Amino acid sequence: MQIETKIVEVLKTVYDPEIPVNVYDLGLIYDVLVNDDNSVVITMTLTAPNCPLADVILNDVKNSVENIPEVTKVDLNLVFDPPWSKESMTEEALLELGFL
Repeated sequence: MQIETKIVEVLKTVYDPEIPVNVYDLGLIYDVLVNDDNSVVITMTLTAPNCPLADVILNDVKNSVENIPEVTKVDLNLVFDPPWSKESMTEEALLELGFL
């Protein structure tokens, strides 16, 4: 299995504690870059800049990806541009939250 696939699978196990949807399907992950040395750079956002559980979510994302044996290092880039919106969510997430 490719490392990118493993990363997506792991990200789908990380949940926003306030929303019953994983961070990947919620659309919080904007980009995952795997470098030649298997270091990973994840660009992500939060549902709101003042999210009270930001540290928990960021730590969960970083720790989960770091636990993949092939990954050598994880750097997180937290951005708010573009801002998160429900249009970023997958169909599964929209269905889970009753938007479909």
